Amino acid sequence: MAEQTSPILPQPVAILVGASSGIGAALARELAVQGWRVVLVARRAEALQRLAEDIDRRVGPGRAFVQPMDAREYDRIPELYQRVLREQGRLDAVIYSAGVMHPVAPDKYNFAKDREMLEVNLVAAVAWLGQAAALFQNLGRGHLVGISSVAGDRGRILNPAYHASKAGLTTYLESLRNRLTRRGVHVLTVKPGFVDTPMLRQAPPKRLFWVISPEQAARDIVHAMKKRKQVIYTPARWRWLMLIIQHIPSVIFRRLNF
Repeated sequence: MAEQTSPILPQPVAILVGASSGIGAALARELAVQGWRVVLVARRAEALQRLAEDIDRRVGPGRAFVQPMDAREYDRIPELYQRVLREQGRLDAVIYSAGVMHPVAPDKYNFAKDREMLEVNLVAAVAWLGQAAALFQNLGRGHLVGISSVAGDRGRILNPAYHASKAGLTTYLESLRNRLTRRGVHVLTVKPGFVDTPMLRQAPPKRLFWVISPEQAARDIVHAMKKRKQVIYTPARWRWLMLIIQHIPSVIFRRLNF
């Protein structure tokens, strides 16, 4: 990765949105171990503080900074970016890992749940990543990382709004990549399968397989950032399964119960 720490170069800085648990928390720990300073953003201040203290114990003080904030507080985003630049002296990555998946019965429709999933998973991601894109475009460097999902690769029957939110995020990240690659900015789309996080409790247990830890997902993501990859599945074998699923004819796919 271009932003490696050294005795004469300052440590790179990342903002992680949705850092209080799951993949976001694991990423914060992994980046800190790799020499990054991390700004932890989420609603739950106590969880962020515990994470920051854990990072301090692992790698020493001064690596983790807590910013309690709802991802949907869009008006506060520019001020936070400017404050990080002012206080940390640089900003090298913005990682959006916040996400919501409400359980929805196959024969039920709940607009309140659907709206929250679309707002947190897609609209807020656009707010954070879009404003970071403008900043990094001017800097001519930086990493933008969005945690999408294999759920966005095809419209399945279980949770239409969740699938739509992740499909939208995947497409948005591709558009950013096509804009920004020529400006020196790296854009990474991450498509996890089943990861052992609180969100996984919303999924029917009998449908779970290839479940990985948040730590494994975090290692895969940091490796992909170093290699400046464009799209990764984690674990990688999901790529081949989703390739098959994407090519199932619609007349057959609509009859499947997943």
